[in-house]
Amino acid sequence: MKRQLILEDGTIFIGEAFGANNDSIGEVVFHTGMTGYQEIITDPSFAGQIVTLTYPLIGNYGVNHEDFETFQPAIKGLIVKEAADYPSNFRSQMTIDTYCKAKNIPGLQGIDTRKLTRKIRQFGTLRGMLCGIDVNKDEVIDRLKREKAANDLVSTVSTKQIFPSPGRGYRVVLVDFGMKHGILRELTHRNCHVIVVPHNTTSKEILALHPDGVMLSNGPGDPKDVPYAVKMVEELLGQVPLFGICLGHQLLALANGADTEKLKFGHRGANHPVKDVRTGKVILTSQNHGYAVSLDSVKNTNLEITHIAINDGTVEGLKHKKYPAFSVQYHPESAPGPEDANDLFDQFIELIQKWEEAGHETYRY
Repeated sequence: MKRQLILEDGTIFIGEAFGANNDSIGEVVFHTGMTGYQEIITDPSFAGQIVTLTYPLIGNYGVNHEDFETFQPAIKGLIVKEAADYPSNFRSQMTIDTYCKAKNIPGLQGIDTRKLTRKIRQFGTLRGMLCGIDVNKDEVIDRLKREKAANDLVSTVSTKQIFPSPGRGYRVVLVDFGMKHGILRELTHRNCHVIVVPHNTTSKEILALHPDGVMLSNGPGDPKDVPYAVKMVEELLGQVPLFGICLGHQLLALANGADTEKLKFGHRGANHPVKDVRTGKVILTSQNHGYAVSLDSVKNTNLEITHIAINDGTVEGLKHKKYPAFSVQYHPESAPGPEDANDLFDQFIELIQKWEEAGHETYRY
């Protein structure tokens, strides 16, 4: 069955359909990872987006039940050069087509993904629609130009209620703005007693849980769409150690008076080099974000820049000059991608230990 992608600038890509049989509108972005398509599809940070994978063959090792980053993916569509019909891997339990059908994700294959990627790199992210070939193209283009992307995507992917992941170490409150399971995995691996709370939990409610540390998770969209979260972070500063990842990094910046800006086409891949400005060490990182902290806006705040992106010089890490709080723009839990930055979770635990040694009460199990 034929399916097409119509972009708001009038460009049309016609290919073959796979996955769910429905139309879908979203922001068209690209991800350069060669592997990890299952984790990419289920990353809540892709909420509201149609994801183009630049690696040509996708689905060749199938889909299993262990590598999901969330159980209910939030992407609006998937675009690939070729979707494998017959995966070959001992862990494979279904094809990518079967999975996309089950999760209501429309797919498009057989188009020139290099051409689409180059267009996004040249003109920036564009809104697009995956649909059949019998639609009125002019009406679709007009709709794409008129309709704006949804605000506060965080509320669509965050948990609706508090739940624990029991452990016998430090008590960590994990604020779910679109949490990847990998973050929860790394905390539980370090014996933390994790309490996951919704995105709109107040600082008063968080402190009532007696946390030894607070983790601010990744999530989709513009950080300025969640001002209540900025207020929460601002009120927690100095009250408890904080560690922010991706969207959590941006929220920490906003809570300290810095600013954020939308990138032309974002950072989405598994091999982005990042430099620690304190040591000169360069690591490869997994990234997925369309917004970044404005470099100049950090100058007159209580934050210092700890990491920068080698490719474009954007801010990749921050540390508070006075309070126990730090953040990174990239994903130290990887999934998918390199594990070069995995020790940041250990640094978070060490920050809590220092907080305890300084005389603050902790509530470890």
